[in-house]
Amino acid sequence: MSETADRLVMKLKTGDVVIKLRPDLAPLAAERLRTLSAQGFYDGVKFHRVIEGFMAQGGDPSGTGTGGSDLPDLKAEFTREAKFERGTLGMARTMNPDSANSQFFIMFEKVPSLDGQYTIAGEVVEGMEHIDQIKRGSGSSGMVKDPDVIVSMRPEA
Repeated sequence: MSETADRLVMKLKTGDVVIKLRPDLAPLAAERLRTLSAQGFYDGVKFHRVIEGFMAQGGDPSGTGTGGSDLPDLKAEFTREAKFERGTLGMARTMNPDSANSQFFIMFEKVPSLDGQYTIAGEVVEGMEHIDQIKRGSGSSGMVKDPDVIVSMRPEA
């Protein structure tokens, strides 16, 4: 597997974000993100839940936080080898640990309470300043009115 095969480029309205996938930690989740990105699944998908000082969540084509891809849910790939720090990409899930599908979140700050509780599938290696500019939501849910979208997301060529 080449170095570039493990990188995704997410285009936002403010610029490009490069994500290094972590198949060493979460091979199933990394492959899912790569596969869906290659299909154009994330193009136009909203960052529907964004909480200041916490994270920006997207990857649900319905924009509600309840949707996903047509692919089966993934088995949890929790680790203590990596931590949820600024720029970490984790897989969103329900209360069921084995329910991650297409939704993901990118951390604004370090949140140790997530360590070992969610799958870490990657990390932002370039363009975190663009993640910082994603429109924030309101209330405890962080749901965003008129949210920012992923213009496109593809495996790095």
